[in-house]
Amino acid sequence: MTTVHWFRKGLRLHDNPALLAAVKEGAELRPVFVLDPWFVKNARVGVNRWRFLSQALRDLDDSLRKLKSRLFVVRGSPEEVFPTLFKKWDVQKITWEIDTEPYAQTRDEKVERLAKESGVEVVCRHGHTLYRTEKIIEANFGKAPLTYVSLEKVVSKLGHPPKPVDTLSLPDSCHIHGEAATDVSYDVPSLKELGVDESQLEPCLYPGGETEALARLKIYMERKSWVCKFEKPKTSPTSLQPSTTVLSPYLKFGCLSPRTMYHQLIQIYKGSAHTKPPVSLLGQLLWREFFYTVGAVTPNFDRMEGNAVCRQIPWVRDEKLMDAWTNARTGYPFIDAIMTQLRKEGWIHHLSRHAVACFLTRGDLWQPWEDGMKVFEELLLDADWFLNAGNWMWLSASAFFNSYFRVYSPIAFGKNTDKHGDYIRKYLPQLAKYPENYIYEPWKAPLATQRAAGCIIGQDYPRPIVDHSVIMKRNLDRMAKAYKAGKEKKASSDNQSSPKKKMKK
Repeated sequence: MTTVHWFRKGLRLHDNPALLAAVKEGAELRPVFVLDPWFVKNARVGVNRWRFLSQALRDLDDSLRKLKSRLFVVRGSPEEVFPTLFKKWDVQKITWEIDTEPYAQTRDEKVERLAKESGVEVVCRHGHTLYRTEKIIEANFGKAPLTYVSLEKVVSKLGHPPKPVDTLSLPDSCHIHGEAATDVSYDVPSLKELGVDESQLEPCLYPGGETEALARLKIYMERKSWVCKFEKPKTSPTSLQPSTTVLSPYLKFGCLSPRTMYHQLIQIYKGSAHTKPPVSLLGQLLWREFFYTVGAVTPNFDRMEGNAVCRQIPWVRDEKLMDAWTNARTGYPFIDAIMTQLRKEGWIHHLSRHAVACFLTRGDLWQPWEDGMKVFEELLLDADWFLNAGNWMWLSASAFFNSYFRVYSPIAFGKNTDKHGDYIRKYLPQLAKYPENYIYEPWKAPLATQRAAGCIIGQDYPRPIVDHSVIMKRNLDRMAKAYKAGKEKKASSDNQSSPKKKMKK
């Protein structure tokens, strides 16, 4: 008899309740990751995230082998491979971590049905968020909290999330023996199999895997004073080394348990003055919880149309503008430097995300937030379905955030933390020799200065594709009209749905 644990997210051995449930009866454990060739070919996953996943799987396999087990990477769609494995391995039980993404729910329902048809017990456990989503909604009178403040109130009533469970250890009966232990057909995929041309890759700054996640967490948790004083808005988007933890990719893939991080923070905060949510490190975990909760019960959360929490704003698609933004050719060095860092490294500071998202949507280019979300989905290491959609709605002032008139300047904002332009010089080396008084606005430099810097604007680097000072005013007017139209439509809808008063006789 065999028990299968199906890894999807939750690529870790620590605080993994579903994994522990797999070894409860002591049957031979077959840890499985399903690599769907369709997904490899068609999904919006960039080379950096494929590399991160490959590293995470290899690290997980190494850790399991130390326990006399291994990771079985199975090629094919889950609906196709599991019925075969159930028979081939004489499977009596399958476990997995609950995933609330729409695609995952549909997939898991199919696999659960197939398992039951094969007489296989299905055990699912929560582990990817701090709390069960349904528990938060139940505590909020059956509705998702639609503001961060309301989420804070709910979780304060719930108390601390459960503490982490034990890290996996395996009794002899769970070990892998014989041919299965050495069958190379189940090995972790190479980058080539994942469709990655290694020549496209930059040096790896953030290796994937649980080992790196826990090491990175330890480094920051040992800086107790830094943790207590952490205020996310006061970190720098232009620092040449990250000014935040960069733990988000590890949380996204489940290489790091959010509950492990939460309870370590609680221990550090005890008896010390510290910052509070929403700006503290603990507050960042609650932001994650907020978007997971709202997204789990909002149909069409990743698009504007049919999305009940999203304002309907008449964006105008322009392929040339979208292409310029995506490929760092807007003519605004601060914006282009951010987009270059994103493509090269797979990570950018949260305020950098704010700046480029605002520029693409309500600030300058008036492009749909869904299109920016798709680019981030491809390029970000930490591209998370719930957080990506939620943050793009926020930054485009389509949901959760109403102050649409607060626009990030593509010129002034970067200067706040990097007046000399060192960040721009790093990511746009063609502008490296520009004097600091022109580094953010190189088109204003005299031609002689441009020649001396070895970069002619309009030739070696593009001119601005829009005039920020002009287009911002136009877009503010567009946003005001969209907000007004939305309020009028809501008022009309409320009037139509309210019961009519009976006329007196």
